[in-house]
This record gives sequence, structure tokens and C-alpha cells, in this order.
Amino acid sequence: MSRRNRGIMSEELKTELAKELGFYETVEREGWGGIRAKDAGNMVKRAIQLAEEAARKS
Repeated sequence: MSRRNRGIMSEELKTELAKELGFYETVEREGWGGIRAKDAGNMVKRAIQLAEEAARKS
């Protein structure tokens, strides 16, 4: 599977998470490739938390 097809998070969700986690300015300046690995990991953790919360509510 190519890397292009693996994107799970929408651009909107990624943007919301980057704003919530405080590194959206970096994304604006440098693009997604400019964020630190730690920030990307925190973004994934938060997305998982949100998905788990949504699953519990349904």
C-alpha cells in the first residue's frame, strides 16, 4: 500500500488537533513535515482518545 493511501485523519481533524496541542503555527510556517515526531505522536494519541470517547457514547 502506498503511503498516499494510508492517510486516515482528515485535514480538518489534523488542523483542529494541531491547534488544540499548540503547534499549528509550525504547520502554517513549515507544513506538516515541520512538526516534531513528539507532536505527531501526541496528535495520534489525542485522535485515539477522541475516537474512544465517541465509541463509548454510541
